[in-house]
Amino acid sequence: MLKTVTMAKYPDFAPSASKERLSRFLNGEYTVLPGFCDVHVHFREPGFSYKETIKTGTLAAARGGYTAVCTMPNLDPVPDSAEHLSRQLEIIKRDAVIDVFPYGAITVGEKGEKLSDMNEMAPDVIAFSDDGKGVQAEEIMISAMEKAKSLGKLIVAHCEVNELLRGGYIHDGVYAKTHGHRGISSESEWAQIERDCYLAKKTGCAYHVCHISTKESVDIIRKAKANGVNVSCETAPHYLLLDENDLKEDGKWKMNPPLRSREDRLALIEGIKDGTIDCIATDHAPHSAEEKSKGLEKSAFGIVGIETAFPLLYTGLVKSGVITLERLLELICVNPRNRFGIPNNGFSVWDLNSEYEIDPMDFLSKGRATPFEGRKVFGKCMLTVCVGKIAYQAKEE
Repeated sequence: MLKTVTMAKYPDFAPSASKERLSRFLNGEYTVLPGFCDVHVHFREPGFSYKETIKTGTLAAARGGYTAVCTMPNLDPVPDSAEHLSRQLEIIKRDAVIDVFPYGAITVGEKGEKLSDMNEMAPDVIAFSDDGKGVQAEEIMISAMEKAKSLGKLIVAHCEVNELLRGGYIHDGVYAKTHGHRGISSESEWAQIERDCYLAKKTGCAYHVCHISTKESVDIIRKAKANGVNVSCETAPHYLLLDENDLKEDGKWKMNPPLRSREDRLALIEGIKDGTIDCIATDHAPHSAEEKSKGLEKSAFGIVGIETAFPLLYTGLVKSGVITLERLLELICVNPRNRFGIPNNGFSVWDLNSEYEIDPMDFLSKGRATPFEGRKVFGKCMLTVCVGKIAYQAKEE
């Protein structure tokens, strides 16, 4: 039923020159999936459009099968007031090809010193986050949680204790020690998650943890959920599929949090299997080629991932038997929409039998830095439809 209706409603997908594509669709060789939802992306506009724009970011997202994304607030200006937020809202209205839900900052300028104008921004933001920075002061986080609760909004936290970073830029593990790099301790992440789960319990705030990467983080969140804390969390594809043993001396392997140990990766996989981890988000973080060309120590933190997330996860987790396709869809579509109150707004069509190598030069994103370059994956997006409009359509081969 869905396939027939889809073809009747979107005839451009099957132009007269492509009877083979139409035949493959109607014969069931293509798979229709709900539009994915990514609650953690960096589209860099306003302020850093040389890295990415709302236009290029949403085009890349649509190519990855996503029909809804939530954009992080480390922008210029930081969306810490209705006036600053309006700049981003105008660009979204003009240029986005899928649904974009911006975050408002927790603190003014993401400096962690004074609460942003949360009341004023609440109607136009999906939640509040200082992503890119952890909120260091406990009293500020308590105030933010209390305010967010009164507004019916989530606090979404990048958890990082600054005093535990000690100039690190990769995981403080075997690779760092054997290659002479400064490491980022696991405690810098999990210690703040532990604090915030306690504060969420105390305030009754709905709390979501960004990009968890350590086994301790999984354990803390599992126990917090069992104790009735209103907490959810996400991890990212690279933490599930890679670890420090895969590292190379190249900036495309540098992200924050860093790739951790094999034990951490296996704990994250258990977390997605047992429901401790609610969502998989990409943390799509594009930078210029120059910014990513300075090695592990000096390159900017962040990799791109929204065009490759589903093929990587489908190949690495579903086809290998780690989780089912249904569970993957819960993690990248159902759960994020339910947690953040985002309606199902479209679908994507996939050729799950198509095998190819990931080629960054083929990306629609301005960013090219991915540690998965050259990896063979299954799953090619043929069509993405958002709110009744074609957002992406694969080119004829």
